Amino acid sequence: MIGGRQTIRWLLRHGLLRYSVRRTARTDDLLPALMFDPVVVANPYPHYDRLRARGRLVEHGMVLNTAHHDLVLAALRSPHLGIVEGAAARAPVTLRMLQRAGGTGPLSAVEPPSMLAVDGADHSRYRRLVTRSFSARAVAGLRGRVQRIADELLDGMAAAADGEPVDLVAHYASLLPATVIAEMLGAPLRMRRQFLAWGAGGARLIDPGLTLRHYAAAENDLAAMQRWMVDHLELLRREPGDNILSALVHERAEGGLTQDELVSIALLLLAAGFETTVNLIGNAVALLTAHPEQLALLRAEPHRWPHAVDEVLRFDPPVQRTGRVTLQDTVLAGEPVPGGRFVLLQLAGANRDPAVFAQPHRFDITRPDAADHLAFSSGPHYCLGAGLARLEGEVGLRALFERFPGLTLAGRPQRRPTRVLRGFAAMPVRLGVRPDAGRAAGSPSG
Repeated sequence: MIGGRQTIRWLLRHGLLRYSVRRTARTDDLLPALMFDPVVVANPYPHYDRLRARGRLVEHGMVLNTAHHDLVLAALRSPHLGIVEGAAARAPVTLRMLQRAGGTGPLSAVEPPSMLAVDGADHSRYRRLVTRSFSARAVAGLRGRVQRIADELLDGMAAAADGEPVDLVAHYASLLPATVIAEMLGAPLRMRRQFLAWGAGGARLIDPGLTLRHYAAAENDLAAMQRWMVDHLELLRREPGDNILSALVHERAEGGLTQDELVSIALLLLAAGFETTVNLIGNAVALLTAHPEQLALLRAEPHRWPHAVDEVLRFDPPVQRTGRVTLQDTVLAGEPVPGGRFVLLQLAGANRDPAVFAQPHRFDITRPDAADHLAFSSGPHYCLGAGLARLEGEVGLRALFERFPGLTLAGRPQRRPTRVLRGFAAMPVRLGVRPDAGRAAGSPSG
């Protein structure tokens, strides 16, 4: 049942935007298409080209929109732009009254006190508490454990397949990062699939302009995850362990965090810990099976795997776009932008900007500048878990294709319904045979 306060929250956060964007379709179909058209969502890249051809900063009434790499990079790094949700405090009085009437709802990744939705001192304080666990040294120390988890999951996937097609997302791409982050957070592994289900539902809230039905379902998933997390944090308070969340619980006890801040950081670490990598692995498998010459090069020269992961992130990134608001009049890459404007930053469009990447629509794991992509954002909000996602992608993909060199798609993969997050909900594959089963490595199954 959808309540009145939930309806008010939907109206403020999605309903008004949905109405405004659909109105622009009368004179300009590009923004509504990027946001709502399922055909465009399935393959948005030609439409980023259309956007880039229209100009550097394209006016869409309520927002400015860009797919130019230099503009997106400048906006992400500028001190004169802030997170869009942070602009709520400057909303008109009528809207602030409606916000109070709608209440807060469950804690969300896109609203304060989420690390993704605050700037300045609060953002620095939250980030500082967890940065050490995601440092280059800490991530490098996880390589062996990630490899062991990958091997165990591949054993399980082979057993589940038993010679028949198997869903790569359900049995491998999702469980690899979910297992890693669960262990890092001291969360029970038996909850992995439930975390993934809650995360998939809650991730819909990142998409602008949801229907009321989808918004309510997403809030309900987030609320369930939050209730579990509150109980889990209480358990860690009584029985602390050597994990990130136990350290945060101690920080809360010392007065460094409010309860909402603690729960918000914990939820973000859990969900963000698997969302990017699930999509990265699925997108990579789709690309590599479609480009067998690239996969053959990786088999011949496996040292290229880290670079291949960057090319996947450039070519088909897990996060398609983000947004910022100008806090004052400013200039971005030579373009004047007045204060108080919302700017849509098409990360995936910037990653295929021909001004930066030669032949940008060509998937090429030898591309020398692949790492110049913006898949993990840039500036103060650069993805905290980028190093971990890269490691999981490199180790997970190499292990998959070395174990099953004859892996092929066994049907049409199913894209996730999300628009900001891009990945696969299901990917049926045939594993082929293992290289030690009497067939030459790299040969497809019959």
